[in-house]
Amino acid sequence: MKNPILLIGNDINNMSKGQSWRDLLNDIVTFCLPDGCIQLDERKPFPLLYEEIFLTAIRQAHIREVELKSFIAKKTLKIEQNDIHAAIRNLAPAHILTTNYEFTLEGEIPLQSDGLILERIFSIFRKYKIGNTNYWHIHGDCLNPLSINLGFEHYGGQLQQMRNYVVSGTTYTSPQAPRKSLVQRISQHLPVTEDSWLDLFFTRDIHIFGLSLDFVETDLWWLLTYRARQKFQKNTIPVSNALYYYIPSELAPGAKFKLEMLVANDVKVIEITATDKRTYYEEVLRKISKL
Repeated sequence: MKNPILLIGNDINNMSKGQSWRDLLNDIVTFCLPDGCIQLDERKPFPLLYEEIFLTAIRQAHIREVELKSFIAKKTLKIEQNDIHAAIRNLAPAHILTTNYEFTLEGEIPLQSDGLILERIFSIFRKYKIGNTNYWHIHGDCLNPLSINLGFEHYGGQLQQMRNYVVSGTTYTSPQAPRKSLVQRISQHLPVTEDSWLDLFFTRDIHIFGLSLDFVETDLWWLLTYRARQKFQKNTIPVSNALYYYIPSELAPGAKFKLEMLVANDVKVIEITATDKRTYYEEVLRKISKL
């Protein structure tokens, strides 16, 4: 496929040197609560765990959230590139959407924002263009620490902005931002000019990999279900694009419940057998390039 559109998560960074996600969690707790009064537990959904850490720190240390997110931004900026990042760029994607905060996919730190409007907290238009590829940091980025989407409150606000853009219309003061919702523009046969990464979910094929799509990602699951409703319910907008989700074959049995929900939401699941993580991602990219 020439100039594909990709949605990429954090797993590709697990091949890089440096700290793991678990290391980052431990560092966050130590930074906020040196006495270690918070217990990390895999049963705690991360957005709520973040709120537990932050709210406990507020009461004990009067920490400001901008200080915490700036700390996280500095930590994640230290993640190093690996050869899979370079291989992704070699595909010459038209668009890369990512939940990652750092710029390993770009291969460099952008000099300026190329979004339609400048966003301080939420990420509807958050875009950087390098070469011919648009990079959309849909959960915020390290250059804007307050945009980093971690807690339950931030997820709720992000989802509210997403639903406004897609369903009911925006209230941005900038004259550049579209007033009519995406659904209204499509139904009235108005141009969809890809001002937001959300436009792509209803108009272009997207390949998703390196993203666990845990159910805590409430914003993305809402988007998937809303798109599927538009496609299959009566009196809605036409949706003809395809979404592809790639997963290693050995992980598929344990993720059966999630894969069933993806299929119900009109996502095509592609299982790939590989001997290791690098081989898996090389095969994902090979399949995408051959489509």
